[in-house]
Amino acid sequence: MLLATALALTADATPNVAGSPTASNLEYVQPIAGDWSYSARVDGSEATFSNSAGQAQLTIRCTRSTRRISLLKAAASASPTLWVWTSSERMSLPATYDAASARLSADVRAYDPFLDAIAASRGRIGFSSSGLAALVIPPWAEVGRVIEDCRI
Repeated sequence: MLLATALALTADATPNVAGSPTASNLEYVQPIAGDWSYSARVDGSEATFSNSAGQAQLTIRCTRSTRRISLLKAAASASPTLWVWTSSERMSLPATYDAASARLSADVRAYDPFLDAIAASRGRIGFSSSGLAALVIPPWAEVGRVIEDCRI
């Protein structure tokens, strides 16, 4: 019994589910180099994180008419979930794959408190699918701006 308790205390805090990243503690993972860009759209706005080669890795898009935020991650294959890590919360979201754009997408209601955790995450946010290594990026102000655009 004592051994089981000791093992439970040292167990990985990351859930062992499809879509969770292979890196077990994203708190110490260095975000990849790149930049965020913000753009207004006809029915909302979006922020896109591009790596240092200029390739879009993640887009956070507000569709104001539906009050939905879409998380769009570059992906090579389909996955039923998009796993998102912040410094305060973790969530597994149902996802769909668009082969034409090679992106995995998940939608969240604009007033979902999890979006606040994404915007306020300290130093990094992580996105993963199909148990692959997480895309770890910095949460710049553009993220919060898109979320607020959907709430006003």
